[in-house]
Amino acid sequence: MARALRFYGKKRGNRRTDSRQFGRWGELLFFCVLLVVGIGGAAATLLTVVLPEWRVNHDFAAHRCRVLDARLAKKESDDGVVYRPEVLIEYTLDGRSYQTWTFDIAGAYTADRAAQEARLAAFVVDRQEPREYPCWYDPLDPSVVVVVRGYSWWLWPLSVVWGAFLLTGFGGLVYTGLHWGRSVEHRAVLAQRVSPGTLLGNGHAGGEFPFVPSDSDITNSPGTHLKYRLPIGNSPGWVLMAALIAAAVWNTVVAVMAVVAVRGLLRGSPDWPLVVFLIPSAAIGLGLLAWFVRELLVTGAIGPTLVEISDHPLRPGGCYDLFVLQPGRLTFQQIAVSLVCQEDATYRQGTNTRTESCEVVRQELLRREQVALQAGAPLQVQCQFVVPESSMHSFKAPHNSISWKIVVEGSAVGWPQYRRTFHVVVVPRQRSRAT
Repeated sequence: MARALRFYGKKRGNRRTDSRQFGRWGELLFFCVLLVVGIGGAAATLLTVVLPEWRVNHDFAAHRCRVLDARLAKKESDDGVVYRPEVLIEYTLDGRSYQTWTFDIAGAYTADRAAQEARLAAFVVDRQEPREYPCWYDPLDPSVVVVVRGYSWWLWPLSVVWGAFLLTGFGGLVYTGLHWGRSVEHRAVLAQRVSPGTLLGNGHAGGEFPFVPSDSDITNSPGTHLKYRLPIGNSPGWVLMAALIAAAVWNTVVAVMAVVAVRGLLRGSPDWPLVVFLIPSAAIGLGLLAWFVRELLVTGAIGPTLVEISDHPLRPGGCYDLFVLQPGRLTFQQIAVSLVCQEDATYRQGTNTRTESCEVVRQELLRREQVALQAGAPLQVQCQFVVPESSMHSFKAPHNSISWKIVVEGSAVGWPQYRRTFHVVVVPRQRSRAT
């Protein structure tokens, strides 16, 4: 029975088991945090180091400067005293003289004093007759200048760290999406496996009929009310994860463009095409955030739909029991369950590949109107249905397919309509043997 989110599960003696629902949300939050940290760290590195160094090596203009002085700057940090080289240079551009302390664009401090002194030794200070050295200045802001170009080697290990956060967070969200709303029976391997013939009941879909899809992903999940629990075809966890990734990636790119645009505005040389492009991009980013929040609320308010069936695979003319459990905390205007047969055909039209889909059978199995669900009191219904005798069996070929599925559709007051599908396999009718 579906229950509200709680910290503990059933009480067993003097102890309590952990709450699986709370664990699922905690797992989702954990991997979301990892993904956000990875995206944030990668974005910060991109904005503060990668993009500035790329601009120095590609956009900065070459010039000549005179070195007036040199020093080894130092400061206190958590790791002790850290150092970086600095040189005082003077250069003239468009009749205007500039004088500033600089070195490279990163300006990073390190604890290796000897290495920083070696870098500083490349510039000889002659106060009587200052020597000239090459320098590179920013055309957008000539006061920004460097005397050393190149890329920081420590970006590679740092990229590995952020990549690890991204891959772990993304992989964890994929794993959580695949297992969202599934019971232990779906995920655990049965301790005592029965023979394939016993599990398949009335025949294996893939062996006896080569062009009929296999039902091994269906018959390996036992139900609690009926024999098999059907796996969901369009898990809401996938939609939630897609919304999160799309919103995070898009808004990260928009944030980078916004920083570049704001810097241009502050320097008095705005990039107006970028500013104009940024306005609709920011609107799309807000829309993606709204989509993610909406999917998060829908996933939390409309719980996982569970569908169980008495036997599998199905046969034309066969009679089967169906059990549907729908938790939630909403008032549904209607909930309908249907048996649907869909035909898909893939063909080429010129250089394009097109796929046409058509529902050839739709049989409504049950319908409930004005269903008010509360925490701990889900909708539980059971019905019988008969697969049409004249219907085509499931079929899978490279360019054509016929698929059968149980479709649960509902609409709640103040919420968008939802649709969840559970695939089944229909095999050809058994031939009668001559006696």
